[in-house]
Amino acid sequence: MRRYTSSRLRYLSEKIATENEPGLSNTQLLLVNHDLKPVEPERRQWGMWNFVGFWIADCFNINTWMIAASMISGVGTSGLAWWQAWICVWVGYTFSGYFVSLTGRIGATYHIPFPVVARASFGIWGSLWPVFNRAAMACIWYGVQSWIGGQCVTIMITAIWPQYSDLPNSLSSSSGTNTKEYLSFFLFWFCSLPAIWFPVHKIRHLFTVKAYFVPAAGLAYFIWTIVRAKGIGPIVKQPGNAQGSDLAWGVIQGIMSSIANFATLIVNDPDFARFARKPSDAIWSQRLTIPIGFAVTSFIGIIVSSSSTVLYGEPIWNPLDLLARLLDGANSAERFGVFMIAAAFALAQLGTNIAANSVSAGTDMTALLPRYLNIRRGGYICALVGLAMCPWNLLSSSNKFTTYLSAYSVFLSSIAGVILTDYYIVRRGYYQTRDLYTARPTGPYYYIFGFHWRGYTAYICGILINIVGFVGAIGVDVPVGAAYIYNVNFFAGLLVAGGTYWAMCKISPVPATSDRWCEIDDYFEQTRGGSVADYVVDEEVGADSGSDAAVGKEDGGHKGGVHVSDKTAHF
Repeated sequence: MRRYTSSRLRYLSEKIATENEPGLSNTQLLLVNHDLKPVEPERRQWGMWNFVGFWIADCFNINTWMIAASMISGVGTSGLAWWQAWICVWVGYTFSGYFVSLTGRIGATYHIPFPVVARASFGIWGSLWPVFNRAAMACIWYGVQSWIGGQCVTIMITAIWPQYSDLPNSLSSSSGTNTKEYLSFFLFWFCSLPAIWFPVHKIRHLFTVKAYFVPAAGLAYFIWTIVRAKGIGPIVKQPGNAQGSDLAWGVIQGIMSSIANFATLIVNDPDFARFARKPSDAIWSQRLTIPIGFAVTSFIGIIVSSSSTVLYGEPIWNPLDLLARLLDGANSAERFGVFMIAAAFALAQLGTNIAANSVSAGTDMTALLPRYLNIRRGGYICALVGLAMCPWNLLSSSNKFTTYLSAYSVFLSSIAGVILTDYYIVRRGYYQTRDLYTARPTGPYYYIFGFHWRGYTAYICGILINIVGFVGAIGVDVPVGAAYIYNVNFFAGLLVAGGTYWAMCKISPVPATSDRWCEIDDYFEQTRGGSVADYVVDEEVGADSGSDAAVGKEDGGHKGGVHVSDKTAHF
């Protein structure tokens, strides 16, 4: 009986295992599967215009629409003029576009996702903590964004059937929601599931459709409110309230809020950029489209909110709240217009959820358990967590929750600081790609028991510089100096983590570095078409292979004519 049970479990284990190459050891199965290994040329289908369409589609979302609201209304910034707030958006998203292109270049050059990139900086096993961090936050954000998408669905249904707004509530008051809101949330969540099914290199078509439909709806919304208000309203004429140091810190906070809105995408851009046909497709297309697209969207949000002041006597920054007000006394044509605009926002939320959350969480979960999880399965787990976490409770239980989620960028900035410094300054663009998929103790990315102490020390330093201000951001009194440092939290974390990592690597150099800039995408040449089993040797073999295996030296320590560091220390 015991033998039957064991064989049955083994059979089930093999049935649910992910697609992989034959002949891999158990350790290799913890490090690689089809979704983690470098993307083969046949799946590199993202061209320059796909990235342009991706970011045009992503910029039209509710968060971007409202990004200037706190800057102009004076929440935390003492009130900027609209043009000052708009400049902050331009500057913040220009920085974001630059950082995205920096991390995206790694994925586009070596065709590897963020979890594999992190192995070079944090160690083969040490990378799992940053990966878990990113996966957990992606699941939480998936639920929150789905809840906002449910609000879009409420407006869509109400525009067709006004009686929907009076739907009887059958849920208890302790649930934290009502039948109408939950039904709309569930409908959005359920209709999002098919989008998770498609592989990443094909999901670009969703963003192409979104890139046409959503901006067109946003432009129609823009024109409609101006025509209805017979002008652009008073916000564009009112001066800012901030002066002197308040103005300076207001501008800084405005810039940092724009970057914080992008922190997760800065870290996980390799998940998409690895599908680029060539590295240049993922660099300038992102570097230029991001600031232009997001600045235009925020401008539309400012003007629409300004026009709403004429219509309702107060600025309505949330576009969904304004759409709900427009339904009051609307005729059939106006209801159809509200329906289409709400549908565009729902599609925008879907695209944002796929790009920033489900694909990221799926890729990260793949790295956590590659033998049984792929991007598709990880994406569905992310969706289930987003449903089970009851996001309405999180949003209603504390008005600090969204502040906490945004403040979490300080942790991601430390991760980005370590990775960018490691790639661009310490290694000068050189990865031994096949060694990112082996746990040999002599491997250059194994360090100490698979953990890179330099990377973790720098990561913790980048967090510590911001941690006191982070506590202040969620409502605790802290010294004013800590608050000032936290005002530049992303740069503080990035620079401190990156500077600490560089200093430690100067004192105690890491292996597998290049003396000059050296990006070599030769994984498929080395592995004869990508077979990990043939070229990623087992630990037993690696232990006898000597120091040359530790640094991957070939042809006397030269790689493509570029001298590669022959340091064999891997601690």
